[in-house]
Amino acid sequence: MKEIIVNSSEEKRVIVVVENGNLLEKYEENKELERLEGNIYLGKVTDILPGMQAAFVDIGDCKNAFLHIKDILPKVSNQTGNKNEDLNKYNIKDYVKVGMPLIVEVKKDKTDKKGAKVSTNLNIAGKFVVLIPNSEFVTISQKIENKNEIRRLNSIVNDLEIKNYGVIIRTSAVNADEKQIKEDIQSLISTYEMVKNKADDLMKTNSFNPALLFEKGNIIKRLLIDIGNQCLDNIIVNNENDYENILEIVKNENIDVDVKCIDKENILDLYDLEKQISKISNRKVWLNCGGFITIDKTEALTAIDVNTGKFTGKESIEKTVLKVNSEATIEIAKQIRARDIGGIIVIDYIDMNSKKDEEIVQDLLVENLKKDRAKTQVVGFTKLHLLEMTRKHICS
Repeated sequence: MKEIIVNSSEEKRVIVVVENGNLLEKYEENKELERLEGNIYLGKVTDILPGMQAAFVDIGDCKNAFLHIKDILPKVSNQTGNKNEDLNKYNIKDYVKVGMPLIVEVKKDKTDKKGAKVSTNLNIAGKFVVLIPNSEFVTISQKIENKNEIRRLNSIVNDLEIKNYGVIIRTSAVNADEKQIKEDIQSLISTYEMVKNKADDLMKTNSFNPALLFEKGNIIKRLLIDIGNQCLDNIIVNNENDYENILEIVKNENIDVDVKCIDKENILDLYDLEKQISKISNRKVWLNCGGFITIDKTEALTAIDVNTGKFTGKESIEKTVLKVNSEATIEIAKQIRARDIGGIIVIDYIDMNSKKDEEIVQDLLVENLKKDRAKTQVVGFTKLHLLEMTRKHICS
């Protein structure tokens, strides 16, 4: 049984996704902190930094947003984006001018020290697809493996013959009705046309002010749209306003789910969730075998270290190491999903002398990451025997 539990207090809102009592995902919303990620703005270029191939864009927030050349160039595909492009052959000044209006999407929220990171490559997510204006490619989630379903879904999208729009087919489209998928695409096209028309109206005046064109919505709304039709059984809240808002979203999105409001100060004691939340907040996470992993997040990447801890094993050292690394792999996949860790992730496993054992661990990681709704990519082991991967965070 899959449930979403929303616990509200005066300071924050904690949202958890639970399956059979086990915590899968956890998010927090600070009621004082406005989230911008996913919002689309009409911004105005304020400064150009040729040496950094970047520009600052006023989007109406207290801090100007940062725009890099790679987030201006059209994506070649959803898999590679612009990673293979030689950015040195481009000049930021050929694409933006000071005072120039730009339609941008916030890709990463602002911090205490930095403004938001934005892109002119827009992604508008629906239930079954993600629409990419000003692109032509159609791609499908790597988590969809059934070849017949892949052919069916590609056929549905190509049948529409839409021009100047790219489409990413999401895992939620598996076994979805053809009519629903096509309606989702048309709805997203209408949304983008609304965004474009609103921007065009604002730009008719020479002294336009930056403005919000499209608001993605809070975490609860995003979760309901993302997983609302994927075997979601219950939504439990402890706040009357959240209850009313969720009922409205459920109705508008045609989600078949029970919504309950429990008059209780803290509903995170259900399924012993407080203990599970505490576990994903700790730097050190113990494994059942006696080993442990440590998770250290920096601005550039997240480093995860695997240790034998108390586990000594009863067989050869190779089997002992493989057992700890294997158990750690399953836990790592759970932890990065529950913590919504995004960006570059480097895993320092206990050294394995056997290439075959490294392949076993890597295959195990790939298999467990299939349960994650986020887009992940396992690059593999480096020459220093560190495993590299990336994950696109969902909400936090």
